[in-house]
Amino acid sequence: MHAAGISGIYSFAGATQSRREQALPTRVGGFGGIDGLTKYLQAHRISHVIDATHPFAAQMSRHAIEACKALGIPLLSMERPAWQAMADDQWTHVPDMEAAAKALQSQHRHVFLAIGRKQLPVFVPLSELHHFVLRVVDEPQAPLLPAPHELIVARGPFQLQDELALLRTHAIDCIVSKNAGGQDTYAKIEAARQLRLPVIMVNRPSLPERTQCATPEEAMQWLRGRL
Repeated sequence: MHAAGISGIYSFAGATQSRREQALPTRVGGFGGIDGLTKYLQAHRISHVIDATHPFAAQMSRHAIEACKALGIPLLSMERPAWQAMADDQWTHVPDMEAAAKALQSQHRHVFLAIGRKQLPVFVPLSELHHFVLRVVDEPQAPLLPAPHELIVARGPFQLQDELALLRTHAIDCIVSKNAGGQDTYAKIEAARQLRLPVIMVNRPSLPERTQCATPEEAMQWLRGRL
């Protein structure tokens, strides 16, 4: 957008502290629900909205749908395709994180939680049954899980050989993952396939029908066609 001379505002959710620099002006934080987002769009005379949030940021997407509908603003959802299971994958599909916690078996002693930090509380009651290895983008201010569970602070993209080494070093025998899609974190899924490890795959939340695309290039085509 910046290179094309299109003015815009890039909004960060605020959950991640180490943010990538953007060429566009940026803002950080929530809007205060649907009403707050509606007022923001009006106050800044926003003409188009591209919802490029994480596939699991369902509340933000729902708010964008409602606010844009109320104001008659064109909305595009840019959502990377979900991962698809391959022949050697051992996936257990579950609808949400609570179901993922219930799907853990007693033989899963060393579990890699590739889920971020927000939904960790559902796994705290299981901390005496499983040893958890958690990877997050930012260093937390306080322990996220009871000791002696392990924390890895790192940002993708991750390489296959590094993921294989991580899973072997920590003797991981099960992975819990959101179906985030994209390439940055897919290497852990490839590594699980090679090591024949089970993956508890949390499906994406369902959202209302809306105009969608999969890539920034498609989003730019959509935007150019309406400006």
